[in-house]
Amino acid sequence: MNTLYIRYGNRRLLGSLISFGLILWVCLLPASAQRRPVKADTALAKAGSTTTVRIEAETQFTEGIRYLMTDEPAKAIAQFEKILQKDPSNAAAHYSLANAQVKSGKINDAITHAVKAHNLSNDNKYYSLLLAELYVKQKRYGEAEALYEAILKKGPENAEYGVELAAIYLFDEKPDQALATYNLVERELGTNEEITRQKQRIYLKQNKIEKAIEEAEKLVASEPGEPDYLLEGAELLIANDRSDQAISWIDKALKLNSDLPQAHVLLADIYRKKGDMARVKKELDQVLANPNLEAGLKARILSSYVNLTSENPTAQQDALGMAQQLAKSSPNDPKSQVMLADLLVQQGKKAEARDTYAKATRLDGSIYEVWGALLQLDGELNQVDSLLVHSEQALEVFPTQGMFWYSNGSANLFKRKYQQAVDALEESRKLLAATATTELKKGIDAQLGDAYNGLGDYAKSDEAYEAVLKVDPLNDHVLNNYSYFLSLRKENLQRAQQLAQKLVERNPTNATYLDTYAWVLYVAKDYAKARQYLEKAMANPANLSGTIIEHYGDVLYQLGQPDKALEQWKQAKTKGGGSSELDKKIATGKL
Repeated sequence: MNTLYIRYGNRRLLGSLISFGLILWVCLLPASAQRRPVKADTALAKAGSTTTVRIEAETQFTEGIRYLMTDEPAKAIAQFEKILQKDPSNAAAHYSLANAQVKSGKINDAITHAVKAHNLSNDNKYYSLLLAELYVKQKRYGEAEALYEAILKKGPENAEYGVELAAIYLFDEKPDQALATYNLVERELGTNEEITRQKQRIYLKQNKIEKAIEEAEKLVASEPGEPDYLLEGAELLIANDRSDQAISWIDKALKLNSDLPQAHVLLADIYRKKGDMARVKKELDQVLANPNLEAGLKARILSSYVNLTSENPTAQQDALGMAQQLAKSSPNDPKSQVMLADLLVQQGKKAEARDTYAKATRLDGSIYEVWGALLQLDGELNQVDSLLVHSEQALEVFPTQGMFWYSNGSANLFKRKYQQAVDALEESRKLLAATATTELKKGIDAQLGDAYNGLGDYAKSDEAYEAVLKVDPLNDHVLNNYSYFLSLRKENLQRAQQLAQKLVERNPTNATYLDTYAWVLYVAKDYAKARQYLEKAMANPANLSGTIIEHYGDVLYQLGQPDKALEQWKQAKTKGGGSSELDKKIATGKL
């Protein structure tokens, strides 16, 4: 196959093209001086002139070849054109000019000169090969085929060119001619695995399974001590539902070499199709126990098995056990850790999965998906400190990933680091502007509303909240926080009541939302209505917080019931979570 590559690179001629050109020029010297006598001085003058012309042409040819070899096709073209201006019938110059034009991307011009070279010297197979190559580029397959066919007819020494002819037949959708040509090549050169595989592809495309298997058998027979050929044949048999026959091929391969992980993988696939998961596990155990197999490859093999266990609880547990053993035996292999973490997630073991993903990032921090899975689990487990640390680490590796900025902003917001939260969330919004889903954009804006409120930048806070409500007027998070913050600021109370009322209409039993609406009413001095909604909030003791109880006491005080208010404030103190003013209310019995 290497000879084919070299020939197509420069058709095996460039290495000796200079000397070939010189010989050709000697052969083309004018012979007219031999036909009739001339005066001595005239003959000498003509001989000197002929020699000068020849030397000049040889120099131009040599320069052209040098420019070709140094990849300066434009300069090479100029040299060969000079030669052809003086000698239009120089086949070597046409051929070389065509080569230079190919390098310059001038295919049409190259074909013109390749045709001339071929017509001037049609017995030169290298000229034919160049022209055929150019015809293929223009999908003129029939003309290319004719050139290759002519070369093959010249003798068995040209059999290797049949490989290229067969390829052209395939381009031209002539599979039978391709097969016949491959057979011709094999008769002259012997069995070749690449040719065998190509023939198998043709037979399989024609649905001639037996023929494809015969080719596999022929390859095995050519080297009976090569187990890889047996495994390749087994794969072919498995793909065509001939598992029992494949098992016998795999057994033969294992007799030749017992240390063949791929053989056990194939057997595992066969037994998986048969539903024999115990045998599958046995085969994979042998693969995983192989000390000569790289840990990352073991992880990939086990992953392929994991994908097949989703509906089999026993197999899932087996897979988890094997993954744990692999991770334990290969503690420094990140792929093994990732695979184990994936399995733990599938089986609902989020905390273990999070720790395993974290270990994988310490081994190899370059995998985006692993960081994403780690941050997602930090969030689901409400591990805010971990989310903050891990998001910062992820951003060191992937500073332009908007989702990582979003995670970092969320963690900072929870920690009440409002400026850091705003910076991260704004960066996230910028980076995700073109790709974020509507849901994600709402999440970013909602948190920006909270963060800007924490900074006291109420204009930007309101702007962010309103952006969410524009696309999602029933967003509970924004309805709750926006209305509550407006009431605390005692600004736009009508808007606050509108939002909070919508919130409790959607969530009539949610104590937190009922308390929000009651507080908005309280600030608007509608104490009677505020009491009504607080009592609804307090209907379920399990949902009570110190804040709700304290608010109820405040409402009672405003309604002229200070004793009952004091009682509620004391209960709020016991419950915990009241305001900083709660102790003063209890001590004085007043707001």
